Order: sequence, then C-alpha cells, then structure tokens
Amino acid sequence: MKILQIKDSVVSIASEIQNAYIDFSKMTVSIVAIVTDVIKDGKPVIGYGFHSNGRYAQAGLLRERFLPRLIEAKPENLVDDQRDNLDPFKIWDILMTNEKPGGHGDRSVAVGVLDMAVWDAVAKIEEKPLYKLLAERFGKGKSKKKVFVYAAGGYYYPGKGTETLVQEMQGYLEKGYRVVKMKIGAASLSEDMQRIEAVLRELENHIDAGETPGSRLAVDANGRFDLSVALAYARELQPLGLFWYEEAGDPLDYHLQNELSSAYDQPFATGENLFSHQDVANLLRYGGLRPEKDYLQMDPALAYGLVEYSRMLDIIDQFNWSHSRCVPHGGHQFALHLAAGLGLGGNESYPGVFQPFGGFADETPIKDSLVGLTDHPGVGFEAKSDLINLFNKHFQ
Repeated sequence: MKILQIKDSVVSIASEIQNAYIDFSKMTVSIVAIVTDVIKDGKPVIGYGFHSNGRYAQAGLLRERFLPRLIEAKPENLVDDQRDNLDPFKIWDILMTNEKPGGHGDRSVAVGVLDMAVWDAVAKIEEKPLYKLLAERFGKGKSKKKVFVYAAGGYYYPGKGTETLVQEMQGYLEKGYRVVKMKIGAASLSEDMQRIEAVLRELENHIDAGETPGSRLAVDANGRFDLSVALAYARELQPLGLFWYEEAGDPLDYHLQNELSSAYDQPFATGENLFSHQDVANLLRYGGLRPEKDYLQMDPALAYGLVEYSRMLDIIDQFNWSHSRCVPHGGHQFALHLAAGLGLGGNESYPGVFQPFGGFADETPIKDSLVGLTDHPGVGFEAKSDLINLFNKHFQ
C-alpha cells in the first residue's frame, strides 16, 4: 500500500464579513488530495482535506516541511499492518519529525489539513463512513445517527445594521435551526446589547413553552476583551440566560477565564484556538471552567487533526469531563463525523458563510437543530456537490 501522490492548492473564501478581531476579505484555505494505490470501483482512493476558517492557507509549511516528509517516507512506515490500511498515527509521527515541542500555531493547521485527508482515505479504504469507523476504533461501536448543530453567523457587515442581522437569524430558524450564534465585540457594549436584544425579540416568536429567548442564543467575542471589558459584558449578559458566552478573552489567558467564571454563572464556551492537548490540560487546570455547564470547542482541522484530538479527549477524560461538553468549531463535515463517532455534544454549522467548506451533505437537511450523516465512505465530501466540485477543479 502506497501514497502515490499528494496535491495541494490554495483557494479563497474572501468575504465582507467581520468579527471582533478580523475581517475575512483576504482569507484563504489550503486544500489537499492524497492519492493512494488502492483501487475501489475502478478508481484510486483519494483522501481530501482542508482547514477551518479563521486561519490562512499553509502552502509554505506544507511544501517546505510536511509534504516532503510524507512523500519521502518508506511506504511500510505508513501502513497499519493489522488492518491493511494507512496508519494515521504513524503518519502523524512522520509529519512531526524534527518539530520542536510547543509553538502550536500555523503548523498545527498544516498538519490538520493532511490528517483530515488521511482519515478520509482510511475510511474509504475500509468502505465505511468515517463516523462508524471512529465508533469502532475509539468507542464501543455505537455512533449517533443525528448530531445537534447550531447556526453560526451574526457577523458585522459593513453598512448593514440590526435589521439585516435579524433577517439573517430569521433565515437560520426557517432552515431548521433552534439555536443561533452572533458576534459581539466589534461595537460598543451599548450597541452590541441593542443588537442582542433585537435578536432576542425575534427568538420570542420561536421558543417553546417554558423556554426563554436567551436559551436559543449564543454570543461570541472572538477573544477580543480584556478582563474589565469581559466583566462588563458579563454583567449585561447575565440576566439573559444565554445558551453560551463564547471566548471572551485571549484563548491562553486562563486567569481572565477563571476570574470571569467566578463572576458569571451562565455557560461559557471556549477552546477553538487551542491547538494541543497540553493547552487543553492547562485550560481545564487553570481556566475555572465548570464541567456541568461549560463547552469546549477545539477544532481538529486547526489543531493537528484527529490524532491530536484523540489526545485532547484523553485529557478531558482525566479531568472527568463528559465528551458531550465538546462542540467543535469549524462547521464542517469532518468535525460532524467526530461528533457522531466519538459521542461529542454537537457541532458548529455555517449555513450562510465560508462556503463551500461550511455545511454538510446535500441530502441532510437540518430539522430541530439536528442533522443526519450519510453512509458515503470516508468523510463524504462526494455528497457535498459544491465542495467535491471544488476539489475536482483543482485536482483533476
């Protein structure tokens, strides 16, 4: 069994949207295709990969370090002998050869792109959807048939105000989402509260008996605040009973998170910008997070891939957290398979932005904030027409 060729390219997801830290007008994504010598249905098995939004394409790192290491490796060092398949853990070790510990930044994204493609190929070789393969290898063979998803949006659009925001959220609710998320932190506290209150008024028309509008709304500051501002927002958000208050401060400022946890008794969500299991351990040690109510959002496509994510779950187990408190960032099919196969609590969804990478298979509509998975082998990129068309355009 061999890897015959690895192709990579850079594509744009440029958009006018902005969050509290960045605009996406020049955002790019790396994509890869790993071509194997395994033949299924008369064609070689190809594993595809990409990374989530919020980080730029990693063409330099891929071409200078990681692709050469994989291409130059002896074929027998890439193989899982017991399964007659590629071994993602062996491949991960080869990719990380001569990489110094620490410094989990852009290289975690480059490795995550390749890791996704490897797992896509591995599941295709076994002719199984990835979520079923993961349930067999990491669980007890049990997987979820449907996964909770929430609609992430509510960005700042230049020249567009609160009315446009409310219309956007209406659209997500009409698509079948029960929980929606909006951005905060790029405006003043008073302006953001006006935006939040406008969305809450719309949510009042969609809640069930006994629910509050806030229980259907999450807000995301994208790490923008220092402690004083994070606390000021917390005081205003506290009475609203929000679904969660996300990433108030810098992802590595565990002191800020700890102090905030003491002052705000509603749920938090954080972790999407943590890229190693060591960082996750420090968050759980020092961040003051509460396993009965808070959420962890590590994104495998940005954090060295599923191999490293499995180590993050080991850390979560050591701290007696449930996997159900994990809801990965990214809004893509790869994380959806992890959620279904590893018993996670759900997955982000991008119904309106970051296409064609955001979203799921064409044949899986959202209903009551739940989405199903297909039985296509691998991650099922072939069942998402706009995404497989992109891969075909660049790699055929």
